Amino acid sequence: MPDATFTRPDLTTFTRLDGLGLEVTGQLLEPDRSVLACRVVEPDDWCRRCGCQGVPRGTVSRELAHEPFGWRPTTLVLTVRRYRCKECSHVWRQDTTAAAPPRAKISRAGLRWGLVGIVVGHLSMARVAEGLGVAWNTANDAVLAEGRRLLIEDPTRPDGVKVVGVDEHVWRHTRRGDKYVTVIIDLTPVRDGTGPSRLLDVVEGRSKKAFKDWLAERDQAWRDGIEVVAMDGFAGFKTATTEELPDAVTVMDPFHVIRLAGDALDECRRRVQQELHGHRGRKGDPLYTARRTLHTGADLLTDRQRERLDKLFAGDRHVQVECTWGIYQRMISAYRHPDRAAGRVEMSSVIDALADSVPEALVELRKLGRTLTRRACDVLAYFDRPRKGNGPTEAVNGRLEHLRGLALGFRNLTN
Repeated sequence: MPDATFTRPDLTTFTRLDGLGLEVTGQLLEPDRSVLACRVVEPDDWCRRCGCQGVPRGTVSRELAHEPFGWRPTTLVLTVRRYRCKECSHVWRQDTTAAAPPRAKISRAGLRWGLVGIVVGHLSMARVAEGLGVAWNTANDAVLAEGRRLLIEDPTRPDGVKVVGVDEHVWRHTRRGDKYVTVIIDLTPVRDGTGPSRLLDVVEGRSKKAFKDWLAERDQAWRDGIEVVAMDGFAGFKTATTEELPDAVTVMDPFHVIRLAGDALDECRRRVQQELHGHRGRKGDPLYTARRTLHTGADLLTDRQRERLDKLFAGDRHVQVECTWGIYQRMISAYRHPDRAAGRVEMSSVIDALADSVPEALVELRKLGRTLTRRACDVLAYFDRPRKGNGPTEAVNGRLEHLRGLALGFRNLTN
């Protein structure tokens, strides 16, 4: 680097302690840890009671875990001066709140490092605790409190929300049943192309009441500003939105619409398999062999997959599966159509076809038709409002599942 400009080595700046109001006075480097002796820069010698100037009365030490450098835990040993007021005899210590909250065991820089490591670096709480050189419970409580202060309790966090995504998520699997939560996401940055989606809240339970109560807790001005709510096929979210946000447009996410069609295709395939062979699909059964190929978009099929489907649909034995597969492919092509208006017409024709003249033998398509007819407005609303899908919500659900699997300290879920 011929144009680089170097300055005098400064350990205070290197360890980012200048932003905490500290100055390094000594160091102790060991293979498994490093200790930095520090002092508070500001004298703070004026009495907080009467305002008179105090006199020094010795010093005390305070230890803080700091962000690691080279994954070696770093401990700060602060020398804090004590003062005594000459007028009222009040005794106090130098203010260290810039370095750490009162009675905290971790510096503010260490808290920020741990929070960024969890949210951005995908670290586990155990790894964060190891990097800070503290106990798991100490790191868990401190990082959660910092995240709640910076993210959850931020009064400006809900500002500017226009598009909301809602979905359920299995937070905990138990022998007595799964424990669900309702995840609310801000999709406005995705619609505007300004950034990724944001997690607004996680509400315990999966019901109309859970989402409705959350909406009712928001102020009227915020609710009036919501334009679109993206959701899955759960009727409870639809009803809660209609009651609390009457002016908002509900959009059924393409992922869940195609999933409904895919589930109908699987159910039809299994039913025909049982009717023809009297048992579940086995390795050599054509329907079982083609189970994944049936879910592949027609425009993405390879030559081998096309040949497999041609053999599967050659006779009349699998005609019901072929009919269901055709509807499934038409719905996929409608969403993939480059012209939104033409895609809407295609999807509308599919819904109309499923609403009328479906043979009674195709029980899966009749069930799918009833669902799509009931939610036709929500399904077609996606084509009028592009980039309003619930895909980012599913991405956040995946991230939450990753966090839960790593046990990142969300055991006391309140927000």
